[in-house]
Amino acid sequence: MSIVVTNPPRVDTAIVDQFAKLGVATVHEAQGRKGLMSAEIKPIFRPAEIVGTAVTCEVAPGDNWMIHVAAEQCRPGDILVVTPTSPCSDGYFGDLLAESLRAQGVRGLIMNAGVRDIATLTEMNFPVWSRTVYAQGTVKETIANVNTPIVCGGALVNPGDLIVADDDGVVVVHQSEVDSTLKNALAREENESAKRDRLASGELGLDIYGMRERLVDKGLTYIDYEKWQESK
Repeated sequence: MSIVVTNPPRVDTAIVDQFAKLGVATVHEAQGRKGLMSAEIKPIFRPAEIVGTAVTCEVAPGDNWMIHVAAEQCRPGDILVVTPTSPCSDGYFGDLLAESLRAQGVRGLIMNAGVRDIATLTEMNFPVWSRTVYAQGTVKETIANVNTPIVCGGALVNPGDLIVADDDGVVVVHQSEVDSTLKNALAREENESAKRDRLASGELGLDIYGMRERLVDKGLTYIDYEKWQESK
């Protein structure tokens, strides 16, 4: 049996907006280096960055019917996250579906398969992260699930989870960890800002991060060039 789960809880918009100030790398580090999708999931154009809540969608291999079903479940601020039930590189998504999603207020698409019409999608400025680009079309014959837990790019995504996507990739923050991750990410951002100022002033990372003693412990030795030549 295939199901469509309606009205799943979503991360509060005010919290989503705070994550908009943060990038994928910062969020990934802030939640203990987890939730990052695989490197194969890449933006079709750059620069691109979105933050929103996940609507999850399964599709059968070579069949995009359920994307049309999922569009009905999308709300403003959502990001559609799609994965096939078996690996497939077909072009499931193009400019017409992008128009449909945009009309529902969807901020972008994460596709664990292929997309097409990328020149038009770029002109539309509709952000898409996909595993590949492929012109092969799809059919509409087989049903699957919408708004159930899925694995996309190696990361577990529940409906309503927070998605952060930019030029560095895509990271998922589960609803139960949103508050702690935001707190850690903001603290990390503040800390990095201070370090950036110190680096810009000429101070070395060796000193800022206290690396010198650890390097000595690891056995790193400095030797003058002439002495190095003499020792050969």
